[in-house]
Amino acid sequence: MIVFVDQVTERLQYTFDFVFKHHGLHYELTNDLSVFTSSDETKFSYSDYPFEAIPGLNPSSLLFDEVINPQLAITKSTWQGIECLSIDGKTDPFAAIFYVISRYEEYTNPKRDKHERFQASESLLFQFGWLQQQIVEHWVKAIVAHFSSEKLTDLEAGKTVTAIPSFDIDNTFAFKWKDGWRKWLSVSKDLIKGNKERSAQRKLVHSGQQPDPYDTFDRIQQCAERFHQTRVFWLLGDIGEFDRNISWRDPRHQRLIRTIGNVAHLGLHPSYASNVSDKRLLEEKQRLSQILVKEVTESRQHFLKVKLPQTYRRLINEGFKKDYTMGFADQPGFRLGTAHPVYFFDLELNLATEYKLVPFVYMDGTFNEYLFYSVEESKEVVRKLFEEVTAYGGVFCFIWHNETIGNSGKWQGWSELLDFTLDLLDGNKPALSTTD
Repeated sequence: MIVFVDQVTERLQYTFDFVFKHHGLHYELTNDLSVFTSSDETKFSYSDYPFEAIPGLNPSSLLFDEVINPQLAITKSTWQGIECLSIDGKTDPFAAIFYVISRYEEYTNPKRDKHERFQASESLLFQFGWLQQQIVEHWVKAIVAHFSSEKLTDLEAGKTVTAIPSFDIDNTFAFKWKDGWRKWLSVSKDLIKGNKERSAQRKLVHSGQQPDPYDTFDRIQQCAERFHQTRVFWLLGDIGEFDRNISWRDPRHQRLIRTIGNVAHLGLHPSYASNVSDKRLLEEKQRLSQILVKEVTESRQHFLKVKLPQTYRRLINEGFKKDYTMGFADQPGFRLGTAHPVYFFDLELNLATEYKLVPFVYMDGTFNEYLFYSVEESKEVVRKLFEEVTAYGGVFCFIWHNETIGNSGKWQGWSELLDFTLDLLDGNKPALSTTD
């Protein structure tokens, strides 16, 4: 396939690579008229040049711009019978794809929640009713069908689903190994709040009569043995308002981390405080690398705190290669418009990077703490998300925490949703990819 363009830009190359190369389809860009017209390949024009008898698309200026335009007029339109973005009055699926996977709106919309996070409710994908669709993949398929329909078979043949269960370890244990001042501070808080149930549970755990409610690491190991792409992200930050894990220096803690690292892919869960501190991020990365005796290259932000482009620049500078934060806390769905990994595009620098973003489709707390769904209601959403991923391929990554699968407190019965998800993935084994 050969495509005529007026100019090959960083944004255009990045977008066409995702649409075609990522999906296993060969293509070539050219702005040489003689090369284009003499080629025997399937061809189309992404330019204003008036070709005769050659299909074309009059492009938006978005892929040829070099700066961020906060005044873009974005509306809902249709292209080839499917809903699409119109950008400054032009319906252009290539520009729409770039707008979504580059997270353009997160640079231009300043609204954030109390944790400085861009929320699903602010996203056009949510507002247009697309968040639980792989809308970007719908556009990719429409592009291939319109400009190179003979390649639809190749597009379908190259489709795979990769299962990535993932767990964030914010608090390794509720009571165990929290000695000294932390133990007595917790006891005092329970007394002040009159939390007799928690006080009684603590005594049972410390006396060995009951397991710690957060000690679900056998369950995580079983999941990792069942699904070899399982990820575990461990918080090793210093104690702070939103960072409260057991000390990384505790030898017992280090042994547990290494044990899980023997069966699962282990990455860093950078602390809340590290989101604005290069020094803290480097220290935490060094801690995990020291414990595992190997380089750590994967991470997911604590509280899903991402500030574009600063967060990813910081992670890149510290040697990270892959991120698992791209999803929303307040809604399930596809923040990138796709379940396929994409490479981070730094809009401020107008530059594509090699830093890979692996999106997730849902988080445990989204259903229980944000939407107040029942387990049964949550199952229906998970089923629909799974059907969307199997229909268009991609990564089915989802987030749980060691504390949420123990069926304790407000999480009583919620491990059933994890089982439901894993069984969905098991039932799809013939179509699953085991590659990274």
